[in-house]
Amino acid sequence: MTSQPCILVVEDDMAMAGGICDVLELAGYAVIVAHHGREALGAIARRQPDLIVSDIMMPEMDGYELFQQVRSNPDWVMIPFIFLTAKGQKADIRFGKTLGAEDYLVKPFDWEDLLVAARSRLERAQSIRKASQSELTTLKNRILNTLSHEFRTPLTYITGYTDLLQEQDLSPDQLRQFLKRLQSGSTRLSRLVEDFLFLVSLEVGEAQMAYTLQRDRFDEWAALIESVLKKHHEKATAYKVTLFMDVAPDIPETTLHAGYVEDAVSRLVDNAIKFTLGRGGTVHVSVAQQNGGVRISVKDDGIGIAEEDLPKIFESFHQIDRETYEQQGAGVGLSIVKGIAELHGGRITAASEKGKGSTFSIWLPLVQD
Repeated sequence: MTSQPCILVVEDDMAMAGGICDVLELAGYAVIVAHHGREALGAIARRQPDLIVSDIMMPEMDGYELFQQVRSNPDWVMIPFIFLTAKGQKADIRFGKTLGAEDYLVKPFDWEDLLVAARSRLERAQSIRKASQSELTTLKNRILNTLSHEFRTPLTYITGYTDLLQEQDLSPDQLRQFLKRLQSGSTRLSRLVEDFLFLVSLEVGEAQMAYTLQRDRFDEWAALIESVLKKHHEKATAYKVTLFMDVAPDIPETTLHAGYVEDAVSRLVDNAIKFTLGRGGTVHVSVAQQNGGVRISVKDDGIGIAEEDLPKIFESFHQIDRETYEQQGAGVGLSIVKGIAELHGGRITAASEKGKGSTFSIWLPLVQD
């Protein structure tokens, strides 16, 4: 048996409040009454309603301020809100809708109009909750599957080769080989943990604080790109990928967090190398001034990305054809790059064609502190 939907009615006119309550209760709803916005906030704190129906002109706190207080609370932001008021001017109605209220009924109104509005908003809110729950479940499953695989693989290396080291008499060459495998597993595990911690720091604002405290004037783009390419030289050679750089001269000095930007470019280069899938190819990194900012582009001639996948690639834990491209990692790299670009007031874009390669571009504004 499902519980009755609960509706909070906020109305300072006692007779009007009583009439609204009677109509809603007869329609099967549980009703809570408050006579001004401040009283309503207390009522919501005690029992969160499924819908709020509020007058605008009230003492203590009016309906507009109540609405803004409700929307500013993360726990209440999804509660649908209907303004119910005697103010019938088009400007007032537009203002109410501009705030983001789900509906706006003008007194005098037909009781059936109120019931239709309440029913439709409650049904809409329920649909949104179901869709959100479905998306959350999908995301949880994706995270669990990713973590299960990504943690298990390096741990298998570490535990497996540790057992072999303990159980066998090994030659110096075998010992070096086993230690190399152990190092590979521990490095991958360490990188995975660091990526998750960085992603969390972006979500909770710690990275924003670090950016604010550590940003500085910067114009050493050639040195930054050279550092990134040097870091990936060995991997590129193993994949038979040739790395190129093209840094335009005279890019104006700007303010940024050089460590974060280098990390973002490094992630894009790493992806570009990985997705050539060992068939050889090239990766071009370029830096140039564009549209009042700096554009850093990483272009490859690898496998490319299907058009339908492009809108999703910056989502955390999203991976393309996981079963086919086993080496792609946890699916957080592009989310981190996007977060770094946005920390700087910039953005990242992607252009790609399946089978022909991809170009990822970070645009950062020229900022002078």
